[in-house]
Amino acid sequence: MANFGPKDIKKLREMTDAGMMDCKKALAASDGDMDKAVEWLRDQGMGAAAKKANKTAAEGAIGVKVDGKKAVVVEINSQTDFVAQNEKFVSLMNEVVNHAFDNSLVDAEAINASIINGEPFSEYLAQKVAVIGENLVVRRAGLIDADETTAVNAYVHSNKQNGVIIEAKCESAELAEQMTPVLKEIAMHAAAMSPSTLSYKDFDAKYVEEETKGRIVAIEKENEELSRLGKPLKNVPQYISMSQLTSDVMAKVEEKLKAELAAEGKPEKIWDKILPGKIARFISDNTTLDQEQCLLDQKFVMDDSKTVAEYFAEKSGGKAQIINFVRLEVGEGIEVEEEDFAAEVAAQMA
Repeated sequence: MANFGPKDIKKLREMTDAGMMDCKKALAASDGDMDKAVEWLRDQGMGAAAKKANKTAAEGAIGVKVDGKKAVVVEINSQTDFVAQNEKFVSLMNEVVNHAFDNSLVDAEAINASIINGEPFSEYLAQKVAVIGENLVVRRAGLIDADETTAVNAYVHSNKQNGVIIEAKCESAELAEQMTPVLKEIAMHAAAMSPSTLSYKDFDAKYVEEETKGRIVAIEKENEELSRLGKPLKNVPQYISMSQLTSDVMAKVEEKLKAELAAEGKPEKIWDKILPGKIARFISDNTTLDQEQCLLDQKFVMDDSKTVAEYFAEKSGGKAQIINFVRLEVGEGIEVEEEDFAAEVAAQMA
């Protein structure tokens, strides 16, 4: 006896836009299991949703929600940016973001494995694919769910192409409330400046080593051309991250700077006034990787005389610390194959 009926066939047809007989075959082959039936249709290349699932979804939008001590950010990809702007897609984004928020779903894997409106998320999304007309993918997501002594905020850019959620641990619940609007400023900075990690402490040693070699070679090659043109040469750094500036390294740097001051004839009694500036300059010149990729070490966009860490410390009186952020940008890391339009048309004609 069949484990499905006319209602199941109708539902599968609505989800995939496949023919009625194809839906019946899919359910029969899958013993009435709706998810397996969708997969069966996809394997057979039948139905709108099944066919669209093979199309690369590299466009889309970012959605965020923040309320109290909880924030969520979600990336949903579509095939075109045009679709990502229509009302149906916006409605889908709002529903998925609220679903992730309400159920504390920590990432895209949790969202895709969840139940929404009483049905598996895969079925829900397949229906949206059929209605919206493009392949849709919930690719990435992040969640912050903190306590009362943590400040939480979020920001999504007006074009919905990137969004940030961020949190900071504070000494008290009162301070956390005070620092919440400041975190909004930091989230806006992160959206604009694209940091990939919080601190240089997060870097893998091998990554830093490889980056150092690559940057030195690149600057040396650039200097060859500058020399040929008779232009000033760029400084070739010894290091690129604070993670490389050990106590031994800094002790040697200080000795070298003192020797330079002595050679310049500067009185030793004023060295303590000159050295801090020179050491700060050395650190700045030799932490370019941190300044580019680490949120806390970037120059704050609203006051570039300070790093983000310095700005936040000033605002919090040193009594709060940014501990985590998640930044998502649409299509980041997706490789899109170049399509041969003429070949595609020829294939369709054939």
